[in-house]
Amino acid sequence: MTPMDIRTIMSHLPHRYPFLLVDRVIDLEVGKSIRAIKNVSMNEPFFQGHFPSYPVMPGVLILEALAQAAGVLTFKSIDPAPSENTILFYAGIDNARFKRQVVPGDQLVLEAEITASKRGIWKYTARALVDGELAAEADLMCAQKEVERS
Repeated sequence: MTPMDIRTIMSHLPHRYPFLLVDRVIDLEVGKSIRAIKNVSMNEPFFQGHFPSYPVMPGVLILEALAQAAGVLTFKSIDPAPSENTILFYAGIDNARFKRQVVPGDQLVLEAEITASKRGIWKYTARALVDGELAAEADLMCAQKEVERS
């Protein structure tokens, strides 16, 4: 698959600044797996209030970045393509573990693999790495819903 830039990612996810946490997709196998990047910058708005004298990316935002990468994979895997009113919502997070702090200057490599999908419920194993070292991992579950957008 050809890498996806931010414009293409934004065509698949409803998230926007400051909550869009996937910068680039470097590999995607439809129906199977994704590998994406989040560049962590000191300019991230959460660093202003999350340990300002010792900036660390919040673990919940690492999990959110993983879910967004999984969302891109899901939207690329649904056939026929979902409508613009389709959104994925978190339905569960299991076995979440944080192994390494993520700090400004790090590049998070986001990996997610589909483990199951049935009737609009998607399950994934996901992990985030920095320089090849495991930063976080979790089993994620998302529910596919049709919503009215304003």
